[in-house]
Amino acid sequence: QIGLVESGGGSVQAGGSLTLSCKFSQFGPNCMAWFRQAPGQERAGLAAFYTGGDPPYYSDSMKGRISIARYTSNLTLDLRINNLRHEDTGVYYCAAEYRCANIRARWSDPQTYTFWGRGTQVTVNQ
Repeated sequence: QIGLVESGGGSVQAGGSLTLSCKFSQFGPNCMAWFRQAPGQERAGLAAFYTGGDPPYYSDSMKGRISIARYTSNLTLDLRINNLRHEDTGVYYCAAEYRCANIRARWSDPQTYTFWGRGTQVTVNQ
């Protein structure tokens, strides 16, 4: 059973940047993603990384402000968010899955992923 631990959250000013990191307990997942759950809303996919060779996937609403990067040397998956806005406030979750069939169509669906971290809170102050 793989473990995921998110870090890097906190309170930041609008317009600033933040890098969130997800630490994996072991190698293995073929697809990994970052989700955000804003207050009163469902969990939404922001970006995903697939080991099958595709470029990273990004949500249309966040494209241009975020980037995802996987570092095999220390088993982490980072999410960089620039030009933070108040509406970026929420709990950010890391997710992973071993079986990633049809991931291009499914990457942003929370049900795609079996393994989840506990989340890290990000609060953007106006």
